[in-house]
Amino acid sequence: MRAIILAGGKGSRLKPFTTLIPKPLVPLGGEVAILEIVIKQLRQNGFTHITLAINHFANLIRSFIGDGSKWNVKIDYSLETEPLGTIGPLTLIPDLPENFLVMNSDVLCNLNYHDFFIKHLEKQSLISVSTCKRKSKIDFGVIQYNQSKYLTGFQEKPEDHFDVSMGIYGLHKSVIEKLPKGKQYGFDNLMIDSIKNNEPVNIHPFSGFWLDIGRPDDYEYADAHYQEIKETLKL
Repeated sequence: MRAIILAGGKGSRLKPFTTLIPKPLVPLGGEVAILEIVIKQLRQNGFTHITLAINHFANLIRSFIGDGSKWNVKIDYSLETEPLGTIGPLTLIPDLPENFLVMNSDVLCNLNYHDFFIKHLEKQSLISVSTCKRKSKIDFGVIQYNQSKYLTGFQEKPEDHFDVSMGIYGLHKSVIEKLPKGKQYGFDNLMIDSIKNNEPVNIHPFSGFWLDIGRPDDYEYADAHYQEIKETLKL
């Protein structure tokens, strides 16, 4: 089974932690880089060939990760010379299999990647997206009013729940083959175009542990609580 890890971003949201090192190599608990965790999990779930799509600090990532032999997995690289978004980098990989897993390099979760990918295959999906529920809080008092500008409702710091993409996808290579090579194209473009063209996208809701460490608050939490997270991830 083949997986593509998107590791080319600048990690701008995570500054100053990413000033000198790429986001995929930021350490957790003083023990391990986030990218190492992702690679180990994929290998444990049966993925034997991993391609890293790299750009920013590409040489550092190559030097640190190497060919994957220390994890008993084949690792190769695809280099972007300019930012191409989430999906655009896949157009540069010439040997994509019929179906493959794609994921961000900054995701901590206990999703069973093997089962997710097998479901993608069994449904013969072109696109599968793993999702989870996230709570969003508005730190203001929310005012509602009518056309006459009279108050009709009030909520103090309301919360809402959303189903969000976890940054983990199953794709069929036909999705990539119809895209222009080397052009910027994001996950948002893929979702909007799929809806516009009435192309089915299978959603796989997930209720386990998931954390995107792309923001300073989430990274600091993951770093401080790494021992607990390590048990959750069964590393």
